[in-house]
Amino acid sequence: MKLSLAIVALALAIPGANYAQDSTAVSTGTYPNTFSSGSANVSPFTNQSKRFNDWSISVGAGVPLLQSADLTSIKNGNGKNLFGYSAYVSIDKAITHAFGINLQYDRGETRQGWFNTKDAAPDATAVGARTQYDAISILGDINFSNLLRRVDNHSTYRWALHGYAGVGTIAYRAYQKDSKGQRLMTEVKPFKLGSMFMQAGAGLKFKVNRRIDLEGRLMYVVTGDDEFDGGGDAYSAINKRSEQVSDNFFNATLGLSIKLGK
Repeated sequence: MKLSLAIVALALAIPGANYAQDSTAVSTGTYPNTFSSGSANVSPFTNQSKRFNDWSISVGAGVPLLQSADLTSIKNGNGKNLFGYSAYVSIDKAITHAFGINLQYDRGETRQGWFNTKDAAPDATAVGARTQYDAISILGDINFSNLLRRVDNHSTYRWALHGYAGVGTIAYRAYQKDSKGQRLMTEVKPFKLGSMFMQAGAGLKFKVNRRIDLEGRLMYVVTGDDEFDGGGDAYSAINKRSEQVSDNFFNATLGLSIKLGK
């Protein structure tokens, strides 16, 4: 009888030992719990556990539209609908599953005013402008979707809503064109106090596979400069059209992220 009980105990102990070796459960007592469906094969979704790719490279392109300025890219009284171009590349570091930091470089050209500077001025009163810019910024990246996800859920979670905000330095060359021709109005060099700017916005990512995400992003850029639109100095006739002292624009882009590491 004693031999039979010993055999049964040994048979029960061997699978338990094997399972314990394969388990990724932490020893803090946090798991398993009510919220992990009683599973012991779970662990915190943190950078230390390496449950996600914590480095990635993102690239994208889109259209910037000057919205708050004395010369605008949209038909709102200070211009007509004119489209420039923009592009970005960033190195992204995930700190946790829900927060990261991005080092981003932006390059683009806005077009604003009453006509495209590629064309001739339609009359003596029409003013057109374009601004070429380069910017470097540091952005905080919050994954709002991951804030609400359970760590033990095995869903593919292909969609994710991200929020971005950060500061940086922007350099630009603003040109103005009228019936007399085109000329450089303002040039700002990078890495100076007057070149500081802010941007914030949101992006919607779609997971194509474990390496690639597609993302549509809409950012709002606050230049902090009244001369960004090509209106000339702060007291020029054009820059007296509106009271705001910062020329701001929307930047709509479509891009992809390539995840690095294991």
